[in-house]
Amino acid sequence: MSKATRVRLNRTTRHGNLAKALRTALKSERGIEVAGLETPVLVRRHPAARRLTLRVSQVRREVVLTIPEGGSLAEAGKFVSQHMDWVRQRIDALPKPVELIDCARILYRGELHRIEVLGPTRHMRVAWSEGLRAARTALKEAIAEVAPGRRSKVQLPDKLLPRLCVTGLAEHAPRRLRDWLIKQAREQLSDRVQHHARNLGLKPRRVVVRDQTSRWGSCSTARVLSFSWRLIFAPPFVLDYVAAHEVAHLKEMNHGPRFWALVRKTNPRMEEARRWLKRHGAELHRYCLPS
Repeated sequence: MSKATRVRLNRTTRHGNLAKALRTALKSERGIEVAGLETPVLVRRHPAARRLTLRVSQVRREVVLTIPEGGSLAEAGKFVSQHMDWVRQRIDALPKPVELIDCARILYRGELHRIEVLGPTRHMRVAWSEGLRAARTALKEAIAEVAPGRRSKVQLPDKLLPRLCVTGLAEHAPRRLRDWLIKQAREQLSDRVQHHARNLGLKPRRVVVRDQTSRWGSCSTARVLSFSWRLIFAPPFVLDYVAAHEVAHLKEMNHGPRFWALVRKTNPRMEEARRWLKRHGAELHRYCLPS
């Protein structure tokens, strides 16, 4: 996106100039860089679109302008200009990206950890979590000292947080940690898929873990279950629910009453997990490699 068409939007911006920028963006597929906006506006024509739309993706941190086939670029330019304050508000409300670097605070299996890059060591392991039991005790004691209405906001200082220790050089640590987290997600999801498959008498063909952004999991007609590795940031009961959800699709490729009955049968915490994902799911996409 570094070569995106640049445009400055203000009260004096001519819609014709913006239409010209949109035309260039459509040809180059690079989007428009709007002054004061941290992400380019991606421009798409879609034959099924019936009206102009602007969408801010929580997952990709992207702004997408969709124009109907044959729609006026002048009208599209006017539409973007009129809604730019709304776009800025939506982007400002998104969770800020967190890079997987030394001292960063990230969720791991639903609990906040501090990344600690150890540098080259004799350890055979790439990464591991430590200090979790002590952190849980410290958090329990801290919660007991505050009023009930404030307990959900209690957080430990960095020195008391459990640590995600990563070996190797600092410049390699983010990728090493990311790869380790993917491995943990694959192991956890494979285990829970097998558990729920046994419960329901079903047999998946294969479990695939990748960085899919449109959904947490999916089930293909070939009985292949795919999951987002970012579920490793969520509490175990949430990862467990997504595994159960996709296993149930092996029998019911829909979201009807019989499907939900299957999920609930093998995963009693289904409703709790769904609420957690609805409230916190976007935060799991904030963790990234350094740019």
